[in-house]
Amino acid sequence: MKNERLLAERLNRISTAVALEKPDRVPVVLEYSGFAAYVTGTPMSAFLASPAKNLETMIQAYHQVAGGDAINYGAFWPYGLCYDYLSKVRVPGVDLPDNEMWQVVETELMTRADYDRLLNIGWPEFFSEFMAQRILDDVPAEYLPPYRKSPDVKGSWAREGVPVLSGGDVTTPYELLCGSRSLMKFSRDLFEIPEKVIAVMDAIVPHLAGDTIQRAKRHGYPLVWVGGWRTAPSMLSPDMWQRFVWPYFSRLVREVVDSGLIALLHLDSNWARELERFKDLPRRRCILALDGETDIFKAKEVLGDHMCIMGDVSAAMLYLDMPDKVYAYCSKLIHEIGPEGFILQSGCDIPANARLENVKAMVAAAMDS
Repeated sequence: MKNERLLAERLNRISTAVALEKPDRVPVVLEYSGFAAYVTGTPMSAFLASPAKNLETMIQAYHQVAGGDAINYGAFWPYGLCYDYLSKVRVPGVDLPDNEMWQVVETELMTRADYDRLLNIGWPEFFSEFMAQRILDDVPAEYLPPYRKSPDVKGSWAREGVPVLSGGDVTTPYELLCGSRSLMKFSRDLFEIPEKVIAVMDAIVPHLAGDTIQRAKRHGYPLVWVGGWRTAPSMLSPDMWQRFVWPYFSRLVREVVDSGLIALLHLDSNWARELERFKDLPRRRCILALDGETDIFKAKEVLGDHMCIMGDVSAAMLYLDMPDKVYAYCSKLIHEIGPEGFILQSGCDIPANARLENVKAMVAAAMDS
């Protein structure tokens, strides 16, 4: 009963922040994966090999941190990154030493000739074929469905009184093509065959969000990520960003919001140049999650009356600084970005090598607000 009350209280605190209203205190959300292995002394290979061990370790890490209003995602599957980047992933215990971090491989897997095949057979068939033959072809069977049996992630966290926010993630055609073609090859495509790239993106985008949205709603998650990293404005000219990124990004956000879910805009790198464009997105239905590269105070100035802002305690701060400095920065965020419309969180994931006392200091700053 106590944990049921905690669960409702914490979800209400977060929904109040999303609605740009003032909660009883600023909520703090934890986002981590590799940090759980390191802080519990679990070999990274063991953490990733067993879904049950993965979930158990993440919950153990939560209790070592001693609090938090929610966990952003409640379990981690390294090969899930293959679907976000359309790239191969190297994993400790499979391709890497036991305690190394997993690595996304930057290489050309898709050729220009594949664009025509994709347009001929459609994205669903192309995607299924591409994943099986070029990305997951060398992954041990025990790491993949149907052999990989996922435990009850949401229910396990709920029994601890902790809501899991994300019911899945969606990314844009640009991110998928850039990952599968490789950054250099895809950059040339944008200049040399832009109309073909647009045609391919138009063929892909209708198929990206629907299944994730339905799965999230079916299992009762409150939000879906819409992610961007290589689509950051710092990577592209204004004209190219407007042509190849924004129409697709904004469409996916609206699909999520129109379904009744919150869209968590997980934005890595620097998005400051285009913050004004985010006013075009539905008000009070999005969370702008920043990683420390975008000026969060500028984001508050531009979007503070339009969408909730989340962030942005940097990986460097959580690893290198002392707890009092972390606490002071978090307090500054709480008072200058919040208390309305703000959720305190690390900028992207808490790094695997973060100091436990620094993560505790982040949480304490919110609890004291």
